[in-house]
Amino acid sequence: MTPLFRRLIAVLPLVVFMLAAPAAAELREVRLGDRFYLIDLPRSSGGAPMILALHGGGGDPAQFAAASGLGRAATAKGYAVVFPAGTSRRGKDRGLTWNGGYCCGYAARSGVDDAGFLRAVIADATARFGLQGDRVFLTGMSNGAIMAETFAARNPALVRAVAGVAGSMDTGRNRVRGPVPALVIHGTADTMVPYGGGVGEDSLTRTDFSSVDEVVQAFVAAQPGKLAKTSRKIDARDDGTAVLVTDWSAGGQLRVRLMTVEGGAHHWPGGRKARLKTGKTREIDANAEILRFFDPFR
Repeated sequence: MTPLFRRLIAVLPLVVFMLAAPAAAELREVRLGDRFYLIDLPRSSGGAPMILALHGGGGDPAQFAAASGLGRAATAKGYAVVFPAGTSRRGKDRGLTWNGGYCCGYAARSGVDDAGFLRAVIADATARFGLQGDRVFLTGMSNGAIMAETFAARNPALVRAVAGVAGSMDTGRNRVRGPVPALVIHGTADTMVPYGGGVGEDSLTRTDFSSVDEVVQAFVAAQPGKLAKTSRKIDARDDGTAVLVTDWSAGGQLRVRLMTVEGGAHHWPGGRKARLKTGKTREIDANAEILRFFDPFR
């Protein structure tokens, strides 16, 4: 962002951006102190539920909105999608991270109060755009998934459901404090955040991550009553991947779903990631799966 553009934003707190990507939608930027969020609104936003979508470590809201395509998919179903910004050294708007506890980067090292920021974003978006502050959903990619899961685990009364893609919260320090419905999508060939936990071969932070199973079991354990477990497999495309879907339900209602992408790498299924040569599944679309999971809890 140029200094001139920054001055324009200071004068006009609400700015409309048109992203260059083909699947991009119209986003508005809202400044909250020295931080900001982008928001994509449905045609009729009054009383709409909101999805907070958290970018990965080193990303930013505009990049995540364009790469995931979540805004267009969700607004078509009546959701408002909020893309909050993490933080970076010297307040730059790129290379942003979230303080998800044991990860990642500047935000974790500096102990940034990202939970407080997300609560402020929810309150501001609710008041400013007339959204439903009691119908809040969280999702995120990688470091954003870690932050989304951590926030949901610690604030179950504020979150209708959470969906994490390619990230795993610190189960050693986080207890899921209430029955939050949770969807986890993760590839077995992820070399950044390993499916089985530990330090990823290509990890930039050298974090000793919790395993996907530990995260899933933490959310399962917080559900009330006896859960029925079922599984099925999706393998319709010749792309070197398959998806094992494991569900935990109570009273006929899905409460926790794990989508294990066998052979899947570190990416958002269905999203853009040009550099990824292998492990990019075509079996599922993350946006479709997340919205399908969220819909019953609206």
